[in-house]
Amino acid sequence: MSLIRATEDILNQLTFTVNHLSSEEFTEPLNTLNNSTIGQHFRHTIEFFHILINAVEAGMVNYDNRNHDKTVETNQKVALKAIEYVRQNISIFEENVNLELSASYTEDGIEIFTIPTNLFRELAYNIEHAVHHMAIIKIGLLQLKPSLKIPKTFGVAVSTIRHQSQTVNR
Repeated sequence: MSLIRATEDILNQLTFTVNHLSSEEFTEPLNTLNNSTIGQHFRHTIEFFHILINAVEAGMVNYDNRNHDKTVETNQKVALKAIEYVRQNISIFEENVNLELSASYTEDGIEIFTIPTNLFRELAYNIEHAVHHMAIIKIGLLQLKPSLKIPKTFGVAVSTIRHQSQTVNR
């Protein structure tokens, strides 16, 4: 299934990032990222996949209820284990299941709404969310380690890659 392949591609790109940075680089606050770190963006990205995996059994997904696990954003071995957890559990994505999405868009969090969704829709959302944060990570990588050969497609949506390819070939 293309959603699983896309997820695996994202996991591979995130693994590339973790493996090509020192501990200091992974945790350094960057002014171009509003003083956040590459590790924080990594943790935020992978955490959404973890939430979705756990939502399949619960039937309810709520991205507001994240752990914000500091060890994932500061310890690269833990970060790689977080990737591996998604990789090992991706098989649950083979069959679509109905879910409920619960969220609040108010600062006080009092007003909560629930809407019907499904696993494939949320996986597609996670893929787009990951690409967005990987684009941010790429900005940080360019500042932090300009000598690093970042893959051209890192943090770029597949639809953009296709469009650019068609534009070049015209």
